[in-house]
Amino acid sequence: MTASENGDKAKGAAPLGEDHWSKSRAGENEEALEYYRERSKAPGVEDGGGMRNHYCFECDGVIELEYDSRQPAPTIPETCPHCGAKLEGGARRMFNWVELDQPPGSDARALLYPAIGGLIGLAVITFLAIKLFA
Repeated sequence: MTASENGDKAKGAAPLGEDHWSKSRAGENEEALEYYRERSKAPGVEDGGGMRNHYCFECDGVIELEYDSRQPAPTIPETCPHCGAKLEGGARRMFNWVELDQPPGSDARALLYPAIGGLIGLAVITFLAIKLFA
């Protein structure tokens, strides 16, 4: 027999007064709640998925993603399996943030030509200084 069937008060959780945060915030954040209700209707969301899912920028559909973030990201599909939108390889929309792919490789190759040019320029100036002042 339950407490309500006995006519007794339920034991356990204390009754919430009108000043409790859950009641004082009632009706607030409806926009956020509606957003999450709509997101839960996106393709693949109801099926759940792994811890590192990412989402299509167009249809909010779930796209499986499993990798060690310390390693280069695996190949992701070219298009969304739900709506066919093109997926950008360098950016992934996670649950509530956008993750950019791992930092690009070194810029040493791009700096190589200016460095070589600077060394050649320094060699020319040194050569001219030796010829003119020697």
